[in-house]
Amino acid sequence: MNHYFNNPSLTKALGPIHGAIFLLFVFNTISVGIEQHWKFKTTTWKVIIACFIPFGTFYIDRKILRKLHY
Repeated sequence: MNHYFNNPSLTKALGPIHGAIFLLFVFNTISVGIEQHWKFKTTTWKVIIACFIPFGTFYIDRKILRKLHY
């Protein structure tokens, strides 16, 4: 599905946007981790690793980050 609808220009246009949003997510995760005083070994690295797994951030949000709000 690399060229959706046989249109490679979509891949060329959306690829860099997707990459930039991904990097923004990683930098934002580190920033929030520092601001909220997350322990890197128990929270921050798990959130970063989860962003490499499809829908992994939903799992992390439910199982780890929800506990931080209570």
